[in-house]
Amino acid sequence: MTILDAVLLGLLQALGEFLPISSSAHLVLLPYFRGMEYQGLAFDVLLHAATLLAVILYFAKDWFYLLKDGLTHPTSAQGRMLWYLAAATVPAGLAGLLLNDWAESTFRNPLMIAGCLMVFAALLWWADRKGAKNETQEITFKTIMLIGCAQALAIMPGVSRSGITITAALLLGLSRPAGARISFLLSTPVIAGAALLEMGQLSAADIHAPLVWGFVSAFAGALAVIGWLMKYIKTHSFDIFVYYRWLLGAAIIVFYFCK
Repeated sequence: MTILDAVLLGLLQALGEFLPISSSAHLVLLPYFRGMEYQGLAFDVLLHAATLLAVILYFAKDWFYLLKDGLTHPTSAQGRMLWYLAAATVPAGLAGLLLNDWAESTFRNPLMIAGCLMVFAALLWWADRKGAKNETQEITFKTIMLIGCAQALAIMPGVSRSGITITAALLLGLSRPAGARISFLLSTPVIAGAALLEMGQLSAADIHAPLVWGFVSAFAGALAVIGWLMKYIKTHSFDIFVYYRWLLGAAIIVFYFCK
């Protein structure tokens, strides 16, 4: 893997993790289209660690009060939210543990990725139309658990973790900004869990220049993407991401049968 390839993968991770376009799909597709050997799950996880650091920094104030109130005043609104988030992370964690082998093999089929990109883009388009006028900011335990269950579907490349959680949030009556915020907060424990599991298998020999550059590009890109998206969705729909996913899915199908 060259440094350029690593930087491209890092930027794709940053864009795909927080934009509803599926980071895992893009991390699989770039090597596929460029004829590269798959970079390995460890590299993917370190890119996720970079975006984890970015989302923690961006929402540092939120996490400070969530942790403080969750540990000292667990019955307060902020305190309950910490434990709601912890509970809502369980479905995705179980999916990762039970379906990890499929995630590394069966789910990486290009046609399956194309199908997930297009089908779940259509679902996001419908949810965005249905929830365009939503103004609800309040998160109940039932709401966050349903969003957490939806997040478990993101084990399949092409679904998009942010896309499916925002879709669920919109269908459950949350506004676009509230849906995006809860999506980002839910991503934190999921990405952290995946990174910790894989980092235990890394050694000093696994650290090389391309990996470092990939980490840096993913971190810097993620900070920029989160800030941009939180502003963008205040006045715009998710249509641009839906159309992109449809076009990408169609391109994958054409490439698959024509190569």
